[in-house]
Amino acid sequence: MAAQEYDSQLLESVSVRRRRLRDALLFGGQRQRRSVDERLGKAAAGIVIVAVLCAGCVGWSFVSHRLLDKRPNGSSVQPSSPPSAPAVTSPVPPSAR
Repeated sequence: MAAQEYDSQLLESVSVRRRRLRDALLFGGQRQRRSVDERLGKAAAGIVIVAVLCAGCVGWSFVSHRLLDKRPNGSSVQPSSPPSAPAVTSPVPPSAR
């Protein structure tokens, strides 16, 4: 009976050792630290990408605004005045007054 218990303990310890070695090979020795480091790295990379995209949008807006304000001959475009309101006409014809 003691031999069977020893054998089962030995097989179980070999199984645990193989699983630990496989996990160490796949995930590295410091699984918890690595996953936190990877998450922080991904978050930082995301923030950098968003900042670059925002800067690109602001730059594009600035450049396009500058290009639209310039005429081909180099003079600036004067802001156009809003169209004047049409004269208000009364719905009643003058002959009916």
